[in-house]
Amino acid sequence: MNRDSISWGGPMPAITTAFRDDYSLDEESYSANIDRLLDAGATGIVAAGCTGEFWALSFEERLRLAELAVASCKGRGAAIVGTGAITEGEVIEQIDAARGAGADGVLVLPPYFAHLTKSEIIAHFEAVNDKATLPIVLYNIPGNAGNAITPDIASVLADLDNVVAIKESSGDWGNFHRTLAAVKDRIRVFCGPSSTLGVAASLAGADGHIDCFPNVWTDCMQIWHATAEGRLDEAWALQKIGIAMTDLYIANGRTLYPATKAVMNAHGLPGAGSLRPPLRPLTGSSLDELLSGMERLVPTQQRVA
Repeated sequence: MNRDSISWGGPMPAITTAFRDDYSLDEESYSANIDRLLDAGATGIVAAGCTGEFWALSFEERLRLAELAVASCKGRGAAIVGTGAITEGEVIEQIDAARGAGADGVLVLPPYFAHLTKSEIIAHFEAVNDKATLPIVLYNIPGNAGNAITPDIASVLADLDNVVAIKESSGDWGNFHRTLAAVKDRIRVFCGPSSTLGVAASLAGADGHIDCFPNVWTDCMQIWHATAEGRLDEAWALQKIGIAMTDLYIANGRTLYPATKAVMNAHGLPGAGSLRPPLRPLTGSSLDELLSGMERLVPTQQRVA
C-alpha cells in the first residue's frame, strides 16, 4: 500500500470521547458529535486518539467506539481508530479489533513512557506493520508519546507495506515541513495542529488536517476548505483565531483536553460530558477566563453548528 491506496484527505477531526458522570460511555452523545462534524464539512473522523482519552479506555470500550464511529461515518467519510499502546502485541490486538468493527484505518503512535532509540522505534513499527490488517496512519506527537517519529524515521517507515499516511502533530513547522518533503511522494501527510499551522501546511502540500478544535469550533475545518478553494483572506483570518484559541486553551495552567470539554459542555455541544481521571474538570477563575476568552474570539452564534 501507499498514498494512492486510500482517498482520505481534507479535515478529519480528532473527536472527544463522551462520558457520563459515572464515567460510562455516552454512546448517543458520542455519535451525535460525529454526525454534527460530518454535517459541518468533515471528510472523516479519528476516534480514540489523544483527544479521545484513549489511555482511559478499556479494550472493550475502544472496540465499541470503533463500532459507533464506523456506523456514523458509513458512506460519509473515513473512520480512523486510534490504537495507542506500548507493546506491539497490544497495538496489533487493537488493529484487529478495529478491522472487525469495519474501520477504514488505524492511527499508530510510537510506544510511550519507555524512551527508545531510533532503531527501536523503527523495529516497533516494522513488527506492527508485519501483522497489521488495516492501513496505518503514523502518529507523531512527541510531546505526549515521548518518542518522536523524526523526518528520517518517517522516511524509513513510509516504505512499510501497510503505512499509507502520517499525522504530524509535533507543532514544529520545521519538523512538519521536513517530514512532508521526505515522505509526501509515498504516503499522505496530515497536519495535526491545523489551528496554528493549517494554512501554511495546506499551501505546502498537506493532504489534510486532523485537529481537536472542530469539536468546539467547526469553522476550524474551514481553514482547510477556504485554503483549498483559494479564499486565502478568509483562511488566514480563521488561522489567526485558531492561534489565539490555542494560546487561550493552554494558558494559566489549563491543558487542551479539559479545556476542550469545558467549552463543549458550556455550550451544550454533544460529545463531551465528564473527563476520566487523572484529568479533572476546570473550575473557578480558570473556567471563567476560558469561557469569556472563547466568547471574545468566537461568539456563540458563530460556533454552534
